[in-house]
Amino acid sequence: MKHSILFTTIFTLATLVCLGQTIHKIDGSNITVDNLNAKIEYLLKTANVSGVAVSVFNDNKPIFSKTYGLANVQQHIPLEQSSVMYGASFSKTVFAYIAMQLIQEKVIDLDKPLVEYLTKPLPDYKLSNSRRGYQDLKDDERYKKITARMCLTHTTGFPNWRWFEADKKLKFKFDPGTRYSYSGEGLYLLQFVIEQAMGKDYETISQERVFKPLGMANTSQIWQTRFDTAICYGHNAKGEPYELMKRKEANAAGSMSTTLEDFTKFFTALINSRGLSKKSFKAMTSTQVSIKSRSQFGPLARIDSTDNDNIQLGYGLGVGVFKTPFGRAFFKEGHDDGWGHYSICFPDKKIAMVIMTNNDNGESIFKELLAYAIGDSFTPWRWENYIPYDQKN
Repeated sequence: MKHSILFTTIFTLATLVCLGQTIHKIDGSNITVDNLNAKIEYLLKTANVSGVAVSVFNDNKPIFSKTYGLANVQQHIPLEQSSVMYGASFSKTVFAYIAMQLIQEKVIDLDKPLVEYLTKPLPDYKLSNSRRGYQDLKDDERYKKITARMCLTHTTGFPNWRWFEADKKLKFKFDPGTRYSYSGEGLYLLQFVIEQAMGKDYETISQERVFKPLGMANTSQIWQTRFDTAICYGHNAKGEPYELMKRKEANAAGSMSTTLEDFTKFFTALINSRGLSKKSFKAMTSTQVSIKSRSQFGPLARIDSTDNDNIQLGYGLGVGVFKTPFGRAFFKEGHDDGWGHYSICFPDKKIAMVIMTNNDNGESIFKELLAYAIGDSFTPWRWENYIPYDQKN
């Protein structure tokens, strides 16, 4: 594959750093790239992770970008910067970025009920994929209250996905706007409304607004046949590959395929607020709603606690947020069987990091790697269920 100019820059920077430059942490201390390289290789082996892809940003620029391990364990194919990985919920960051552009352009409004952008009642729309329709809501008019802000802050009241429910039906778990609860359904609803308002499908919108302008040639919301020559598989803890899902439907909450090379380009644009006004970027990455739940998912998600009061954990518009002695931070994770990703930025320090892994063990190295690479000891790893490899039974 031909590498873009930005990728060439990333590769050159990583090489220059290896020749003597250092990486700056949020606390003002430094580490050498040689030490970071050794640390990642150690974690890869010790935690039994198939592959790891890492980019580190100083002064909001990628100064280190490298892949480790294997994209395909069974065939011993190396993980490379051009390997196509499932982005999981990294998809949501791209969608939030697009949504914020449309909000500042006044295509949609944060607080206008979404039904006002539709030409008929929401339950009357017949979607081609029956799992995505809204007929289940016909007798519950609370859907009329939902706004873009609620979708982006995960306060719609919807479950994460309807197919996780016992009856597989879409329903409200609580009143819209009253509580944070992670919901892919909420983001998909906003995607649907945006598609109606713009008269375009979400893949086209993504290509026009993000992928093509940023030179992300190997990123798409739906699987492209050209990706077949650069496949990266997700693996279980034993290194056995999961079935590759070649997604045919664009889903803002989790259909994107991408590469470390491409996602580094996007994250560079995001943390520099390219395409967003300073006001929009600040709103996106600052607290809109506080989070009190003991855990992000599972039974503990419904139990409130003071566990994260010290970092003032909350949600912005499409990203998680918290506060530290070094300023605010915003983050977004991605998770599915065989995949564990994490991205974080400290805007005041202009320091950020992207981690992508293709193994169920991948998240077990996040706590140690974040602290070592950029000095991030604030990420709420218990809330995220990022149990360190040396603390597992």
